[in-house]
Formats: sequence, C-alpha cells, structure tokens
Amino acid sequence: MKNISIKPLILLSLLAVCFVGCKDDAESISRVTNYPDFTMNGDDFIIHQLGDAFTDPGVTATEAGAEIEVTNSASGIYRGGSSLDVNTSDEYHITYSATNKDGFAGSVGRTVIVVNNGDLVNSIEGLYTSTVVRNGSASPQYTDMAYILIWKKADGTYVLSDGIGGYYNMGRGYGTNYIAPGMEVTTNDIAANDFTITDFGVKTFGGACTTANMTVDPATKTINFVTTWDVGYDFDVTLTQVSF
Repeated sequence: MKNISIKPLILLSLLAVCFVGCKDDAESISRVTNYPDFTMNGDDFIIHQLGDAFTDPGVTATEAGAEIEVTNSASGIYRGGSSLDVNTSDEYHITYSATNKDGFAGSVGRTVIVVNNGDLVNSIEGLYTSTVVRNGSASPQYTDMAYILIWKKADGTYVLSDGIGGYYNMGRGYGTNYIAPGMEVTTNDIAANDFTITDFGVKTFGGACTTANMTVDPATKTINFVTTWDVGYDFDVTLTQVSF
C-alpha cells in the first residue's frame, strides 16, 4: 500500500484559511480618502491701495470632484488684527481652509499688502525693497529684499516695519521674529533731511538700536539711513520705493 502524507494538504489548507481571513480583514478596514483640492482665484500675492475696497478673489475646494465648504481667516503680521483692514497698512496673510468628510483638513494662503505710496516730498510712507550693507560687507542675498513697509500714524509720524531693513527677516530668512520694530520717524523737514527718530530694539536677539543720517531722495525714490545695533553692527540701509 502507498502511504500518502497529509502534511502538505494541512499546510495548504491553513494557508488558504489565512489568506481568506487576512483578505477579509484588509477589505473591512481599507478606505480611500480624498484630501481637499484647492483652486485659487486671482494671484497669491496682491499689493492693494490703502483705503480702496478689497474684494477677495476667493478660493474653491473640492473632494473627489465635489465642491466642499471653504472658510478663511486673515491676520496682519506687523500691526496685528484678525481681519484685513483696508484702512490700515500692513502685510496680511489670508488662510483658506477646508476639511474633507473624513476629517482631514488642508489649507492654502494668500498675501495682501495694504499700503499707500507717498511722494517722498510730503510723505515717506510706502512699499520699499531694501538693500543692506552690514559693517561694510555687501552680499546679493541682502540686495533688493522684498518688502519693507512704512506707514503713517494718526499723529503724523511714520513707522518702519523693520529698522534694520529686513537683514535677518528676509536676508537670512529667519522670519518676522527677527525684525527690529518700533522705529518711528518724525519728519521735521523732509526736503532738508531733518528727522527725529526714536530708538528701538531687535526682536528675539534683543539689544538697542539707534538710527542716524537719514536722507530722502524723491528723484530716485530712495531713503537711506544707518542703524547702529549696540551688539556691534552698523546697518547701512537703502530703501527703494516700489511702484504699483
């Protein structure tokens, strides 16, 4: 009589059971989720005239081709606020968010700079690119950096978004925690380059800054000044007004 081993048959049966069981388990927990897909209307960067009405171009979001709800929020990075204010010069970031049916969220953003350009004869407010020479050293990464804002307060004084011209914020790419806010300018006589400038500090790093030798040239649309930081650096800043 020929002996037949049943071990292979048992093994095959066990594998079949395992395969079917695992397949059923996988099918029971498998799911496809479609993340929000955004379409932005208009540009993701807008320069907007101070005081003019602003209409948000809007953003749409879809999930697997079906449109879903989009919410938005805005904040000003230099002057604060939780909404875009067309009467307040600032750089505003608008965030558009949507959540799919499974609870997964996504977002896209738009930057809107609200600003007014002065004529540099009667007003120095405006939007500027910045070139900075630190302690006599120049580099392409600190040339034509975008952007520095100058806004006018109700009392007639002017404030710069960064009194060292964006050297660390934009040039080094450290972000707005490394700006030097609080530089206020009283224009005693712009034509005579007669200004009174308050002292200020550098966020995160600390230290005190003083600014001197400010000159304004309406013909070239430039402002130049030197800020001395008490940790041992001089920033020679040239601002060039941006037309829009």
